[in-house]
Amino acid sequence: MFQSMYAVLEQMDGAFSAQGSLSLVSGVMLCWGLSNFVSLQFTTAPYGRYARTGWGVPVSARLAWFLQELPSFVVPLLISLGRYNDFQNLHAHNKVLIGCFLLHYFHRTFIFPLRIKGGKPVPLVPFLVAVFFCTVNGAVQTYGVLLSNSEIRHGSQRIRLYSGIVTFLSGMYINIRSDILLTQLRGGSTGEYKIPRGFLFEYVSGANFLGEIVEWIGFYVACYNLPSLAFAVFTLCNIGPRAFHHHRFYRQKFKDYPSNRKALIPFIW
Repeated sequence: MFQSMYAVLEQMDGAFSAQGSLSLVSGVMLCWGLSNFVSLQFTTAPYGRYARTGWGVPVSARLAWFLQELPSFVVPLLISLGRYNDFQNLHAHNKVLIGCFLLHYFHRTFIFPLRIKGGKPVPLVPFLVAVFFCTVNGAVQTYGVLLSNSEIRHGSQRIRLYSGIVTFLSGMYINIRSDILLTQLRGGSTGEYKIPRGFLFEYVSGANFLGEIVEWIGFYVACYNLPSLAFAVFTLCNIGPRAFHHHRFYRQKFKDYPSNRKALIPFIW
């Protein structure tokens, strides 16, 4: 698996190491995210509670999450090793940015799947799409940092970097804590859905989605490049509507669902 992935990376190196090619792929990601946002106004992404027939054979939830997130962790590592001199020459803050990306996907790959309890199998098609996206995005974000290796010269740049990293870490905390509450909600259950309680779930139905969106907005603020902007927009366009779908699901299923709870943004939407 890793040999085939490394062969793919060698091809990516030639494609993404040029700034123009990287911008093109980032633009495609932006368009992809926006098109998904439009389509998700009329349908739901076919995995999890919205899984349905016609999207391929089911893959175990734990295995699917592990395999589909793995490229986002492995690809940046392999690129950094393959371009070790470039990585060594990075300014310290750029190494921290790659570290932030790896931190998220270390948790998402190796810890999050172990917490899944009774998760519904993931259909093959959305699973393969996720593998493809995570492979490409892992490369795009890494090259984005490698090719924008600039020194911090002004106080405003330092403020932007630090505020972005703090926002990223805050979003990651929200995301992880919300995911833990959701898994505890299912612990010992028969697979029936329950009303999420506690933490930001008192204000929004998609607290876990809110956390991840905040994460990647923070990552963009810290990186301040086109690849990270494309990823932040892609994330918002895909899981923002999913938060609304969950909100609608809960309100239809539970007559006593809190009427003041919003879908994604506390007190607003």
